[in-house]
Amino acid sequence: MASVAQEVSLKGHLKKIFGFTKFKGEQEEIIQNVLNGKDTFVIMPTGGGKSLCYQLPALISEGTAIVVSPLIALMKNQVDLIRGFGTKDNIAHFLNSSLAKAEIIKVKQELTDGKTKILYVAPESLAKEANVDFFKNINISFIAIDEAHCISEWGHDFRPEYRRIRELINEIGRVPIIALTATATPKVQQDILKNLNIPEAAVFKASFNRPNLYYEVRSKIEAPKQIIKYIRKNQGKSGIIYCLSRKQTEALANTLNVNGIRALPYHAGLDKDVRTKTQDQFLMEEIEVIVATIAFGMGIDKPDVRFVMHYDIPKSLEGYYQETGRSGRDGGEGRCIAFYSEADIQKLEKFLKGKPVAEQEINRQLIQEVVTYSESSVCRRKTLLHYFGEKYEQENCGNCDNCTNPKKKFEGKDDVELLIGAIIEMKEKFKAKHIVHVLTGTLTSFIKQYKHHELEIFGKGAEDDKDEKYWNAVIRQAHVAGLLSKDIENYGLLKVTKEGRKFLENPTSFMLTKDHDFASPEEEDDDDIVASGNGGGALDQTIYNMLKDLVKQIAKKQKLPPYVIFSENSLSEMSINYPTTVEEVSKISGVGPGKAQRYGDAVAKMIAKYVKENEIERPQDFIVKSVANKSVLKISLIQAIDRKIGLEEIAESKGLSMKELIGELESIVSAGTRVNITHYIDEAVDDDKQDAIYEYLRESDTDSVPEALKELGEDEYTEDEVRLMRIKFISEFGN
Repeated sequence: MASVAQEVSLKGHLKKIFGFTKFKGEQEEIIQNVLNGKDTFVIMPTGGGKSLCYQLPALISEGTAIVVSPLIALMKNQVDLIRGFGTKDNIAHFLNSSLAKAEIIKVKQELTDGKTKILYVAPESLAKEANVDFFKNINISFIAIDEAHCISEWGHDFRPEYRRIRELINEIGRVPIIALTATATPKVQQDILKNLNIPEAAVFKASFNRPNLYYEVRSKIEAPKQIIKYIRKNQGKSGIIYCLSRKQTEALANTLNVNGIRALPYHAGLDKDVRTKTQDQFLMEEIEVIVATIAFGMGIDKPDVRFVMHYDIPKSLEGYYQETGRSGRDGGEGRCIAFYSEADIQKLEKFLKGKPVAEQEINRQLIQEVVTYSESSVCRRKTLLHYFGEKYEQENCGNCDNCTNPKKKFEGKDDVELLIGAIIEMKEKFKAKHIVHVLTGTLTSFIKQYKHHELEIFGKGAEDDKDEKYWNAVIRQAHVAGLLSKDIENYGLLKVTKEGRKFLENPTSFMLTKDHDFASPEEEDDDDIVASGNGGGALDQTIYNMLKDLVKQIAKKQKLPPYVIFSENSLSEMSINYPTTVEEVSKISGVGPGKAQRYGDAVAKMIAKYVKENEIERPQDFIVKSVANKSVLKISLIQAIDRKIGLEEIAESKGLSMKELIGELESIVSAGTRVNITHYIDEAVDDDKQDAIYEYLRESDTDSVPEALKELGEDEYTEDEVRLMRIKFISEFGN
């Protein structure tokens, strides 16, 4: 324990240098530990005051503290902040590849002269032999390793060069170490301590709970419209939107700008000066929103970011937690909204192909944790904190979508009992997927190999339409409740905990909730969410029913299924935005000028009459204007098809997958434009199959591909075959 005199002294330095009158949480104990020359490990959420834990001891200690930081782009900001607390610029410097030779000489001279108290250095710069030799000859007070989770392969932002830090410190000479991270699971914490070889370090772990942050997961259906609506309702508030690809940041930023929202993209592919200027514009509030890859934000010191959105679901919960942590750092409002779709998960898993098997397994587990968080109807806060090894006792946090709009609970005691019994019967040697296959009676080659289809429990969990999704929900909730654990070292094998075995001996009530189904419209009942992913308000059921009847009449005259005239999504959007002219109908998703000219007049007249009679104020400001680039792609696709170029060749030339190309063609024909892909279909699809699919589409009331495959036979027909024939059918008969 620090003496009273030391405590007064530390608080005096805090007031004198930083202007604060008291420490946050365990800051004072951490700083005292560092000043005593002891190794220290700090796990503290974003906004908890991590930086002060090494900045204050650095400024009042003899010698220079070296701070290893992964992001060159943010070192200058950190240095500027430190310099702002003093009177001389040489109090803090950074050393990285952005410096010219003359600047490096100057920095090293001021270090040699003992004028610099804090030096920020990239791990690559630390590793240079010349720098290692230089550091041997200066007085180092301690070494701080910021963003220490980068050391661990199990962390969300693993950097191989971080694994060498310990050996470099050994070369420089034994000095105290302080490692700091805003996010680390128990596994990552162990990895950091082991790799840095500081097993005796004092560990300071603050709660990961950020009570001011509101967590929500939404369906990704028409996400740009949802985003525009949200930002318009929250004008003047700063926000960050994270995307996985550079291309997506630019496309989304363009869409926001076209719709009157000041936004800029930020990613590593942009020129350094552009990135710096963009960051400065955000800090100075010249722009409202930054649309960024994860290259942005690590260490960003803007306390009043009011929302953080994830347009693409992140690769790990650690990454998600750290990125959402940039919201509400001042303790004020912070809304964290993630958009989720199964397609995003499939895309993340596709990225793993070609990587070493062990790395694939690690990343699959990290992705699975994101799926668990997204689909679960359990309190988001409870799930997040459980992931970081922290128990959250409250049943309802009151500040996440699952708690403010809870799903109905039902008794699940028998199913939890069956699950735990099954795991024990299979010797706790299998992952969740295998357990679920056994319970649902799904015969796989893996199950045959272990003869698990011969077990009495095989198929016992399939009654009452309990499917894989249901049993995954049971596993997740039993895990969060502490009845199960995952053996991370063995790629997520399910184990039964002591509490789980006690439960099996003496089963008690266990209330379950079903997981979210993001393909279902029932998830879109919040006022902030656009109904059916379209438009700007709640769907008007009366006009929707009227439009459906009208479309049925038109379809009957044309001897076509109703969906060929207008899809249900298009009708939903019309029932929200009330288009009253043919031109306005053409702006509805899935319509376009061609279809609007053919069928739009009757629809527009019906809506105009309804609007007038009911004195409805139309939310036209919510009709999202599209970015011109998309129509350029569509025009080039139509031109290529007109030249009878093969679809594989078109997809390759446009950088699209076959599925993405088919999606673009579906969008084109649903908007009323005719495309002729007969030349491709005749080569790719047998005549008999063509006839059968055509016959089905003529008689069906729905254009659903899963329904078509179910009816036609999933073993004989592929999804692509049905989608291609649907494009041809709608093009020929609807357009």
